[in-house]
Amino acid sequence: MAEAATAGKPVLEVTGLKKHFPIKKGLLSKISGHVYAVDGVSFSIGQGETLGLVGESGCGKSTVGRTVLRLIEPTEGSIRVDGTDITALNKAALRAYRRQMQIIFQDPFSSLNPRMSAGDIVGELLQVHGIAQGEEKQERVAALFERVGLRRNQMRNFPHQFSGGQRQRIGIARALALNPKLIIGDEAVSALDVSIQAQVINLLQDLQEEYRLSYLFIAHDLAVVEHISQRIAVMYLGRIVEYTDTKTLFTSPQHPYTEALLSAVPIPNPEMRRKKIILQGDVPSPIKPPPGCHFHTRCPYAEERCKVEEPVLKNLTEGHRVACHLR
Repeated sequence: MAEAATAGKPVLEVTGLKKHFPIKKGLLSKISGHVYAVDGVSFSIGQGETLGLVGESGCGKSTVGRTVLRLIEPTEGSIRVDGTDITALNKAALRAYRRQMQIIFQDPFSSLNPRMSAGDIVGELLQVHGIAQGEEKQERVAALFERVGLRRNQMRNFPHQFSGGQRQRIGIARALALNPKLIIGDEAVSALDVSIQAQVINLLQDLQEEYRLSYLFIAHDLAVVEHISQRIAVMYLGRIVEYTDTKTLFTSPQHPYTEALLSAVPIPNPEMRRKKIILQGDVPSPIKPPPGCHFHTRCPYAEERCKVEEPVLKNLTEGHRVACHLR
């Protein structure tokens, strides 16, 4: 596991982040409701630290990542990068901060332009931001290729000529091109074979140690998140329900939803057994989430209070926060 983050000002600090997508109907596109994709999320990431963001599909993880980058505009909340709130910056002012934050997408094929060579895909950022052109750009791209485990002569190849793992390495090289402080991995290894996943994760950890990178690692595979993260935030229906260090989460989960997620993680030892917690029902719609605790419709411990009163994400111990009335 990578080293813990250094003390000091966070690289990224997110407070009360919300993203509500309007639902429009009719010829006049009248707003008839909203999709509450992200509903009041707060967290921070220090230099050289990895925060894992986990939860079921549709809980809002990817929306958080894209909103932090302002690829999607937030409805409410603040996003601070090195202490500066970037939520109100215009495009010109935001340009400098875009160099500090990059993303690795889930699909290593659709995220690459099939009409551009791999070298041009990585080098485009250097040219757009005025960092390097011509021969200098080519040398920088070649160095990035070699650093992520690709050969210099592969710069002329097109995306379809690479394997899935190699395409993801191109995505990593592109993310590194501008020397960012923060990289968001949006399900960055979920589309890869298990053996290739291990190679890419090891590469990400080596790069983190070398460049003191900070990661927001979005995933649904808890085994992968455990390996790469120092802290983990568990999301359910747009909200963070538990937030603590990795060791504590896996040894002493406090939220019923976290317990259910961990019970589904396979144990590599065939002689060991873990009691599986089967959640009843489906995830409620983010268009009309349940009142009170969003998880109460599936929680085996729910009380009357859970149905009407929204739980606050409170400290149980130092650094361990849980949103549950029963804790």
